[in-house]
Amino acid sequence: MIEIKTFVFNPFQENTYVLSDETKECVIIDCGCYEDHERKQLQNYIEDNNLKPVALLNTHSHVDHILGNQWVKETYNIPLMASTKDEPLLATAVSHGKMYGMILNEPPVIDNDIDESKTIKFGTSELKILDVPGHSPGCIAFYNDEQRFVFSGDVLFCGSIGRTDLPGGDYDQIMSSIMDKLTTLDDDYKVYAGHGPSTTIGIERKSNPFLSQ
Repeated sequence: MIEIKTFVFNPFQENTYVLSDETKECVIIDCGCYEDHERKQLQNYIEDNNLKPVALLNTHSHVDHILGNQWVKETYNIPLMASTKDEPLLATAVSHGKMYGMILNEPPVIDNDIDESKTIKFGTSELKILDVPGHSPGCIAFYNDEQRFVFSGDVLFCGSIGRTDLPGGDYDQIMSSIMDKLTTLDDDYKVYAGHGPSTTIGIERKSNPFLSQ
């Protein structure tokens, strides 16, 4: 049974997730902690629950989703798994951060290139992957069929979709990713987005204005 813990970090109010199971192994998705107290909050949760991080996952590599990558790598010595299609975003992360008044060091490189041909395993649990470009070229979503949830990153939100006016964004592509990939999941799949509240595929299929165009 996968337990999901949500943290809201950094000025962009980005959702960072820790997924763990009964073995105490865990993965961290989109580590956005920026301030010392945010890093401490995440570390306390891991220590208080006796968790063992085994992988750092990124749905994509926009700066607000990778602010904690270096700290996690240094603290837990675990591999960063993401799509290398987003490597250009990592290369410009420092300058992008400065645009928003944020100071960060050069982010760590991607250790394991992942796409929907791969699966992520931790403990007795498994996450499957969907390639969902459009918000960025390397956007991926993580999902689990047994517990029926999906981590959509910044592709699909409660009542909205991800921006496509950032570098590498493409409106037609993101809509194709949503309609041809995410909404092929059943209505009861819970959607954990990169920002804002969770929702379900069914709710978005019925009420998201972008999906009814």
